[in-house]
Amino acid sequence: MFKHLRKWFVTHFLGHSRQRARLVSKDGRCNIEFGNVEAQSRFIFFVDIWTTVLDLKWRYKMTIFISTFLGSWFFFGLLWYAVAYIHKDLPEFHPSVNHTPCVENINGLTSAFLFSLETQVTIGYGFRCVTEQCGTAIFLLIFQSILGVIINSFMCGAILAKISRPKKRAKTITFSKNAVISKRGGKLCLLIRVVNLRKSLLIGSHIYGKLLRTTVTPEGETIILDQININFVVDAGNENLFFISPLTIYHVIDQNSPFFHMAAETLPQQDFELVVFLDGTVESTSATCQVRTSYVPEEVLWGYRFAPMVSKTKEGKYRVDFHNFSKTVEVETPHCALCLYNEKDARARMKRGYDNPNFNLSEVNETDDTKM
Repeated sequence: MFKHLRKWFVTHFLGHSRQRARLVSKDGRCNIEFGNVEAQSRFIFFVDIWTTVLDLKWRYKMTIFISTFLGSWFFFGLLWYAVAYIHKDLPEFHPSVNHTPCVENINGLTSAFLFSLETQVTIGYGFRCVTEQCGTAIFLLIFQSILGVIINSFMCGAILAKISRPKKRAKTITFSKNAVISKRGGKLCLLIRVVNLRKSLLIGSHIYGKLLRTTVTPEGETIILDQININFVVDAGNENLFFISPLTIYHVIDQNSPFFHMAAETLPQQDFELVVFLDGTVESTSATCQVRTSYVPEEVLWGYRFAPMVSKTKEGKYRVDFHNFSKTVEVETPHCALCLYNEKDARARMKRGYDNPNFNLSEVNETDDTKM
């Protein structure tokens, strides 16, 4: 009983603490933190205010959106109240019957705020209006109208750009939970499955990968997150993918592959992160988007292949069964790439003959024993 409890504790608690750190999460978010950034460098974010606003989360964006409008309305409300106060248009000054105010029907701060709101959003109820009595009021009306257009354009444009970002299109492109290693076309390959959940295509799609691991140079320098290019292809190449149905992309494990010296037994002990990227242009908006995910050694299954997904119905339509999207089937696979290539070399040698350079042919003179 105690042995089972200890095993459960190790699996559920210590196992979670040994999880590998990821640079890229499964849904494509980057797990990186910038520290000790100088104040001058932080000011650069305010110089590029458009990108900064677009990258903000929705709760911060809506807070800025509401605060900007309320703040501008209240600020100009104070200015309109100041104009009425200086011109002695307020009831507390007891203006004469023949007195012409700068702004009609401003009786206090509340009415000044309402007039500021009506002016900036162009409501125009007609109850409060500017007269030709004050040049200051006319200038303030023009200034608020121009500034209001700028604020409306910027904030509404930021909201629209945030909604239409291609990031949301990337959510409808999904990678398989695991990568598998098995034979494909007589070669040992690492395979990943990717699917487009929308019927609209990605134009000019390109897929590639990066292997991230810690390496030590001959000079003794330790490079964390050293990047190695991983070429992924489908049967038609790795560019301009016809992405209408689920695709199985694969990387050939040859002598130039970083997976060549790995084996089924040593793969779980490896320390790497495979990041896969898919770039393309959204057909409906012509915006470029990127989808990415990552795989750690525990998510690479050696000796498996993906279950088939696409079938043809009796009506002649092609049906995609997403139940088998991440489903894998165990198959017979060499336990290392080197073994597969050695086996191929051995078969090739059996079909060819080789000269033995140490073999010497010596001539022997025959004697005629019957000579008398």
